[in-house]
Amino acid sequence: MRVLILGAGPAGLVAAERLRALESAAGLGQLDIELVSDEFHPPYSPPAMADYFLTGREATLYWKGRDVLDRLDVVHRRGKAVTAVRPANREVVLASGETLGYDRLVVATGSRLHAPLPGVDLPGVYNFKSLTAAKSLVERARRGEVASALIVGAGFIGVEVALVLKDLGLAVTMVSRRWVMPRALDPEVGAIVLQALRARGVDVVLYQAAAGFEGERQVEALRLVSGEALRADVYVAATGVKPNCEYLQGSGLELDWGVRVDDSLRTSFVEIYAAGDVAETRDRLTGERYVHAYFPNAVDQGRVVAEHILGFETRYPGAESINSLRHVGVPLVAAGVPRGEALCLRDGPVLRKVFIADRRITGFRLAGDIRGAGVYRALMLKSVDVTPYGRHLLDPGFGAGSVALQAIAGG
Repeated sequence: MRVLILGAGPAGLVAAERLRALESAAGLGQLDIELVSDEFHPPYSPPAMADYFLTGREATLYWKGRDVLDRLDVVHRRGKAVTAVRPANREVVLASGETLGYDRLVVATGSRLHAPLPGVDLPGVYNFKSLTAAKSLVERARRGEVASALIVGAGFIGVEVALVLKDLGLAVTMVSRRWVMPRALDPEVGAIVLQALRARGVDVVLYQAAAGFEGERQVEALRLVSGEALRADVYVAATGVKPNCEYLQGSGLELDWGVRVDDSLRTSFVEIYAAGDVAETRDRLTGERYVHAYFPNAVDQGRVVAEHILGFETRYPGAESINSLRHVGVPLVAAGVPRGEALCLRDGPVLRKVFIADRRITGFRLAGDIRGAGVYRALMLKSVDVTPYGRHLLDPGFGAGSVALQAIAGG
């Protein structure tokens, strides 16, 4: 069987790894596995880029090792962009005009930072979700070619980009039309991150909407809706994440924001699967379908795809919504959705919020002290009735208690 994987991110890499690990058990012999990537780097972990640029440690960036595809005996076609998929012929078309056939296809081309603004494609506007683009920007900063940066968007990635560029010595301004991390945090929790950013020297401009980037051959300014023009040497568009699936237009695959899949991660064609940031999957808590751009989800989806290709009836239980920050100076974890009653504990720089609906945790936000995050997550995913614990849920030591462990085991 010939398996073609599009994308060398966590979903694509784990799919290849799992296929190799289980091919003998599936009785299929050695599979012909080929992986296509539009970058020249070995497979890397996008969430680890900030740590890599701040510390120089490659071990976390190349999380499976630089030679992982060689060890797996997987053909790696580097620097090859895909322009079309033709399911009727079971083939993929590359930008070079070359076609690649397949028996099973895994679409795992990931996502990119995105700002739906005029001028976003001008030279000088960077995408920090690609190692190639991020390295280009960081190297320019290290050579002293740029002294200032303007980041549009204050989500998790935007915050980490701001910290990396600040540590490189740039004057950094971040613009957000709402508060910091508005998709994940409420204004109260976001204010803690805002304070930490400003303490690090990042200039954060809130409640200002961007109208677009301006310039002729090169970006020259960011125009705000208010009419004000902000200028910097480089710009980063980080208001959202967009799946890389434009090449699938006209393929017949069912597309919405991403590629729609069922609970086996199959697309509208039974021989084609999608996984990672490009796939629209079911939320494990709410049942809603959307793109969950989160590293562990991509890893789990890559595993499920591989097992299903090999004939195992593995089902994907659904994706999680969870994020954490390490470099801002304030430990923070945000998981689930803020629905229902909010239990809140504020103690100086520490803020703990647990959201409860129908007697079950729907989400939580921990800032300054993230103890208990693992227990909250387990209680949430197992839909354990937490009403017996009341406000004791907010105790910093709740996660270490035998009552919590018993609740998880019995949920």
